[in-house]
Amino acid sequence: MAENKTKPTDVSVELYLAAVEPAGRREDALAVDALMRRVSGEEPQMWGPSIIGYGRTTLHYDSGRVVDAPVVAFSPRKASLVFYLGTDAGEPLLGKLGKHTAGKSCLYVNRLVDVDAAVLEALVRQTVERHA
Repeated sequence: MAENKTKPTDVSVELYLAAVEPAGRREDALAVDALMRRVSGEEPQMWGPSIIGYGRTTLHYDSGRVVDAPVVAFSPRKASLVFYLGTDAGEPLLGKLGKHTAGKSCLYVNRLVDVDAAVLEALVRQTVERHA
């Protein structure tokens, strides 16, 4: 069975966030970090080179694959903020979120000002509660 490529690291989240470019993406990333810390009650940890995760869970796939993963996570990528929330595109809250795109378990947001902060917080909270 293939080993999970995305694993927790000892890289400093604070140093990683301080280096995010451009400045607008860094400001959004710092705001998301504060939101994730508050809602999850967890300290962040880097997962791989660019994912900031909060909490820890075990995922069991239909294929039999079992991997460790953060409960909620995000990555401040160049093109967009990527949220790892385990949501499906048909989730009712997503219709209220604002400008975004969604995949099976990822949510893509260009800028935080494009989305409703309360709905984003509700999505994060829903994911955290699902894993409680």
